Amino acid sequence: MGASVVPIAVFTILWGIVGIVCPFFAPKGPNRGIIQVVLMLTAATCWLFWLCAYMAQMNPLIGPRLDNETLIWISHTWGNRIK
Repeated sequence: MGASVVPIAVFTILWGIVGIVCPFFAPKGPNRGIIQVVLMLTAATCWLFWLCAYMAQMNPLIGPRLDNETLIWISHTWGNRIK
């Protein structure tokens, strides 16, 4: 299972809009710069967290743990005899 281009593109565009376009619509006032930085940092960290979570699913470190009875049943059902 490899990375699909569609979810990566969709979430990159989504967080790109939040981090690049939304700061232009921050309300004018003394804290405008802070609001803009908060939007940019939020977009960057959320995108990075999503990317790490998405990539962790491609090659999980921990697989399913099955009982011996389940393994024997799967082997029998799939036609693979245990030697």
